[in-house]
Amino acid sequence: MSLLESEKVPLGSLLPSFQLPDPTGKVYSSDALSGSTGLLLVITCNHCPYAQAIWPRLIRFAGEILSLGVKTVAINPNIRPDYPEDSPEAMLTKIQEWGITFPYLVDENQNVARNLKAMCTPDIYLYDGDRKLFYHGRMDDNWKNEKQISRKELEYAVHQLVKGNPPPINQLPSMGCSIKWKE
Repeated sequence: MSLLESEKVPLGSLLPSFQLPDPTGKVYSSDALSGSTGLLLVITCNHCPYAQAIWPRLIRFAGEILSLGVKTVAINPNIRPDYPEDSPEAMLTKIQEWGITFPYLVDENQNVARNLKAMCTPDIYLYDGDRKLFYHGRMDDNWKNEKQISRKELEYAVHQLVKGNPPPINQLPSMGCSIKWKE
């Protein structure tokens, strides 16, 4: 496991267009994923301990922000034979086990992750209603222990977006396992 931080991406960057399937083969288009206010997009996987630690928070948070017009999508770029726990079949199991209610998509050729300049799992992006990057950073200040969180940076960013306020100035990077890039 190689620990990395998310790369700085300029705010205002447009969400790259894409079409990706979920593990059942249903295809989703980036054009149809956003809510009226925005889109929370998370590059993630099943096996990384950093991703595993925030999955329960992410699932709950996605439910909370849906009523604010912000939809959520998770994208898994780690589709490789040497990582069977991240396979589409394993994703289906996790969708059921964890009760994931938003699309969890397969980025088999890793083009979406590359176009987003994603570096780690989880790598978190919040886009506004015009598909412009509003926030790119960590979910909160304690990935490991939810009971010790003192700053919920992603939640703050979503509320800034919903209120029509400017993006948070101090956006700290997400951190996690390296994406398992194909050669």
